[in-house]
Amino acid sequence: MTAPRAGEPGAIRARLDHLRLPLLACAALAVVGVPAAALLRGATGAAGFAAGVALVIVSYLISSLSVAWADAIHPRMIMSVGLVTYATKIVILGVVMAAVAATGWPGLPDMGVAIIAAVVVWTGAHLTWAMRSPLPTFERRDDSE
Repeated sequence: MTAPRAGEPGAIRARLDHLRLPLLACAALAVVGVPAAALLRGATGAAGFAAGVALVIVSYLISSLSVAWADAIHPRMIMSVGLVTYATKIVILGVVMAAVAATGWPGLPDMGVAIIAAVVVWTGAHLTWAMRSPLPTFERRDDSE
């Protein structure tokens, strides 16, 4: 069975198969990390850790959905949509993190640790998915005919 082409129903969903493993891996990180942060740093540490993992998940989901949308509409839009999404996310993330840091919230160090851990976990899971997925193959047309 082949994936729907750009513009066909189900085209976006067909381009999001890579999300399952990283989402599960980040969920496992949260299941282990939040209680550990609670034991080590209390409720604030647990909240910071949970917020960090959630932030990474939301960030990667936004990127994945926007690129899948662009590919489902017209594949030539992927690069421009991806770059605009990335730049927008980084600016918003910077503003939000500066605002949180300005409050002096004691859960910020735990959030930082969780962000680093979640990025490593997501990237590793995504790489694992990519290495195990079959590569698409293309047959060259013989233009001499």
